[in-house]
Formats: sequence, C-alpha cells, structure tokens
Amino acid sequence: MMKMGVHTLATIIAILALASSLTYASDPSPLQDFCVAINDPALFVNGKFCKDPMLATADDFFFPGLNIPRSTANSLGSNVTLLDVTKIPGLNTLGISLARIDFAPYGLNPPHTHPRATEILVVVEGIIYVGFVSSFPANRLFTKLLYPGDVFVFPEGLIHFQFNVANTTGVTFSGLGSQSPGLIVIANNVFGSTPPISPDVLTKAFKLDKNVVEFLQKEFYTTS
Repeated sequence: MMKMGVHTLATIIAILALASSLTYASDPSPLQDFCVAINDPALFVNGKFCKDPMLATADDFFFPGLNIPRSTANSLGSNVTLLDVTKIPGLNTLGISLARIDFAPYGLNPPHTHPRATEILVVVEGIIYVGFVSSFPANRLFTKLLYPGDVFVFPEGLIHFQFNVANTTGVTFSGLGSQSPGLIVIANNVFGSTPPISPDVLTKAFKLDKNVVEFLQKEFYTTS
C-alpha cells in the first residue's frame, strides 16, 4: 500500500510538472491547436513541419509502456528514456517533453546539460543525490539528497547530474520545458568529439598530462 501511494503521488507531481513547464517553456508558442510533426529529410527548419490536422490521430499524441523498467546494464548503471517530439509527434510546438531515468544501485546519470530546457525531476524509487553548478564566475554547486516523492529543479543550460546512492534500483521522471531539450554529456562531448579536439587544447584547459588526455579521448570516443 505504501509503495502504491508513492507511485500515485509521483504520477500526480509529474503531471503537474509538465503542466507548469508550459508556462516557462523556451519553445515558441503554437499558433493553432496542435501541429503533429512530420519528417522531411530534404528540408531543415527550426522544429518540425506539421501534418494536415485532419489526418492527425490519437496515436500522434501517445506513447505506451513508460511504466516498464529499462536495462541499466552499462558502465554508468543508468538508462534515460526521453519522450520528445521524435517519439511523440504531437509534442511539436507544445514546448514540453518527458523523461524516465532508471538507475541500477549506485547508478549515475553523469554531468550534462540541456541547452534548450529547464528540467523538473521527481523521485519514484531510490535515494538520488542530485546537483547543478551555476555559471562563471560563481561556479556554485547546489546539491540535495532526494527520496521518493521529492522534487528538484535544474535550470536551463546548467550542468547537472543524478546519482542513485541506494543499494536498490532507482526511478525518476522529469518534465522538460522543450519539445527537443537537447543533451550535452560533458565528458563525452569534450573527450569523444568527432573529429577529436586537439590534445594540446585539452591538456592546457584541464591541466592534465597529455597521456591522460589521449587515454580519455580513446576511452570516450569508443563509447560515445
């Protein structure tokens, strides 16, 4: 009964989070009821083209099975399921998306940013240590230990992370204020870029031995 109560509370909070994100979404406001996305590989636009509204169906606004746990059998022990406009075409122009994060015991969602979205996260299972870092010159670290039912906000564009410090699995849900929030995983982007950033640049920037930089580039390039 207690676990069911936590799940119900988390569902309500997640729905409220998505509703509130409408107000603060960074995407442009729609000019019609909806604009179901269609892909046109020949053209690039800021967003997606719209399907004829008369051809839209309920399935354009639907995604099944978000209650199903995802595999966390990887080096980080986490798995992010992002429902953005590519997964739910009906999100186009609505300025929101949703993510489920599954954690293995001591699993980590590593430091990353969403360049186009604020994120509001609710914990369903696990004990999640979260934090974000403010911009230069303050570089302040804001952290909190979250338990089931707790909510935390990550401001748009700032580096943040989530770490399950429990010896049990963890689950969180996040509302994001964009149909396409974007993702920059700091270590992967810096050390795993294509083509690689010059080791001389990274050696000086991170004050690391050049051999260490070259090792990290090989490590992250193969896992990116």
